[in-house]
Amino acid sequence: MDQVLVFDVNETLIDLESMNPLFERIFGDARVVREWFGQLITYSMTTTLSGRWTDFFALGQGVLGMLADVHGVEITPGDVDDVTEAMRTMPAHPDVEAGLTMLRDAGFRLVTLTNSPAVPGVPTPLEHAGLASYFERRFTVEAARAYKPAPQVYHLVTQGLGVPPSACLMVTCHVWDAVGAQSAGFSAGLITRRGNAPLPVAALPQPGFAAPDLPSLAGQIIEGRPG
Repeated sequence: MDQVLVFDVNETLIDLESMNPLFERIFGDARVVREWFGQLITYSMTTTLSGRWTDFFALGQGVLGMLADVHGVEITPGDVDDVTEAMRTMPAHPDVEAGLTMLRDAGFRLVTLTNSPAVPGVPTPLEHAGLASYFERRFTVEAARAYKPAPQVYHLVTQGLGVPPSACLMVTCHVWDAVGAQSAGFSAGLITRRGNAPLPVAALPQPGFAAPDLPSLAGQIIEGRPG
């Protein structure tokens, strides 16, 4: 059976730090983008664990307002709109197309699994980044009304493609995503992008592959594929 590579999108494929100038303008400190994204992931998990649901962009707007209160900054409706638009239009990391081309040419099936919603009539972040054509399917968490790393989110891929979890390898720069995928029966590869690193805790599964960029990880995956 062909192996399916399941790609996270936000920060793994597209560049979160492209939003730095926007956060510098709003908060006077570009580093707040990391605080914002970390809180966004925390509260996406919170909505799932508490049995509630709202989409990722709405949650991002809410977290922005929360951080404005925390930092004592006044934000305008225009600032909120600018952050929402930036969430949809972040560019790809410069290494991504080369890595995707390597994996596609090696015969892997490529799909995505993202927290970002698909808005009818609005180009997706992948489309804005020029990456959509690499992927056979693009799965979003909306179908499960839960966020990663909930097991049912990863099952969207296996059910949608009709493959077992053992056929899937999650490619992500987030340890929490890798742990979730591995707990659902996937294997995992970790891209250690800036701000991300392995978590050396023995009780948690460790990714089978790890590299600082996608071409390096692709090389490991291609070399490590069963013959």
